[in-house]
Amino acid sequence: MLVTMTTGTLLLVWIGELITEFGVGQGVSIIIFAGIVSRIPTSIGQLFVQTSGVGNVFGLLIFLAIGLLIIVGVVLVNEGQRRIPVNYARTMMRGNRMVRQAGSSFIPLRVNSAGMIPLIFAIAIMVFPATIAGFFRGAQTEWVRNIADAVYNFFLPQTLQYQVLYFLMVFGFTYLYTQIQFGQQNIAENLMKSGGSVPGVRPGVATERYLNRVLNRITLLGALFLATVAILPYIASIVTGDQGAQNLLSSTAALIVVSVAIDTMKQLEAQLLMRRYEGFIK
Repeated sequence: MLVTMTTGTLLLVWIGELITEFGVGQGVSIIIFAGIVSRIPTSIGQLFVQTSGVGNVFGLLIFLAIGLLIIVGVVLVNEGQRRIPVNYARTMMRGNRMVRQAGSSFIPLRVNSAGMIPLIFAIAIMVFPATIAGFFRGAQTEWVRNIADAVYNFFLPQTLQYQVLYFLMVFGFTYLYTQIQFGQQNIAENLMKSGGSVPGVRPGVATERYLNRVLNRITLLGALFLATVAILPYIASIVTGDQGAQNLLSSTAALIVVSVAIDTMKQLEAQLLMRRYEGFIK
């Protein structure tokens, strides 16, 4: 069993690398995308079977509306950005004269710079205590068994406290990952070296503080969105009264599907544009 799973994983990774090299998009991401999308008809069929009664039609409509809301929200937040204007002033020598040239650009600060990384971190940490406690639930010592049962039951995904902790961890990891990612870019320092400046803000430390302040504001929206999307399956199960809805509706799967679809579409547009220019050159 282990050998089969390892061999299959290596084969899929190899196929993914071939898709990346000779196809369009990231091969491994497209394979994951295909696996998630292929399960959608089965999930929809299970949903209709579970809500076959007339009284469950309202719950079915709410479930579908929440799923559509997740997709629309992921698209809007992933594509949303705050553009910080940047002016460039350069001095050049032309002959014996000094000429000043001016230009303008912008710094795109994305609303969701962290992507789905906070969700992955939060899930990994939340699953860890229950996994460890599961090994001690069959212990011979009674007090060890009781503690293990308490920890295991506390971290069940169907409980309210689990969802509250999940919400807070996704929110915190979004801020943490965004700050680490943004701090490594040294945007303020690079702007000062290249002669760029944000209008109304002094270069250097003042620009860095301004960018951090703007980033914290827009990250608040992105963090709230990611944390809300993370617990929407739980909310759907409460509203519809069906605990199985939490398994049918996955926020992580929705983020992966939408992100891969958008990235692949952008790469296709870039390929079409490049081939169009090649046609003009020929």
